Amino acid sequence: MGRGVVVGVVGGLFCLLVTVAIGGALIAYNRLVRQRNQVRASWAQIDVQLKRRHDLVPNLVETVKGYAVHERGTLEAVVAARSGAIAAAGTADVADRAGAENALTRALGRLFALSEAYPDLKASENFAVLQGELARTEDRIAYARQFYNSAVQTFNTTVESIPTNLVAGLGGFRTVDFFGALDGERAAVQVRF
Repeated sequence: MGRGVVVGVVGGLFCLLVTVAIGGALIAYNRLVRQRNQVRASWAQIDVQLKRRHDLVPNLVETVKGYAVHERGTLEAVVAARSGAIAAAGTADVADRAGAENALTRALGRLFALSEAYPDLKASENFAVLQGELARTEDRIAYARQFYNSAVQTFNTTVESIPTNLVAGLGGFRTVDFFGALDGERAAVQVRF
């Protein structure tokens, strides 16, 4: 009778351990799914703001064309950079997308520098409105990128941490790339006296 009780207790403990392990794996899997969905949702917010930015560029280019007719190279560079950013929007690679958006940021910087050479352009109400809209959009992109990168950090930490890394490996969860700063945001603020 003593051996039967021991076998029963061991069997019960084994069943309990298996149940706890399966329950823990299910909880870890559900957490990974929730965090992956948060990363996807936050990426969608970046995507919305980048599309808004892309939609503002043609209006800006048309406005500048009327004032700076001799700046064809700059205008063509902006149009080409916008096309590259839109093409990169179709890819899943975050690094490619960031690179294309950085090229657009540089081209837009050159376009805005033209306003210094053309006082009539700088005084244009349409140009000022578009410039303000683009600045607000850039702020939204920065906020959305910060939220996305925070979600990515949480997700990647979960994917790489023990014991969820075991569930992540079995479930096909992989770390996600961060969305780097756009070139315009990296520029240091210069103070001049």
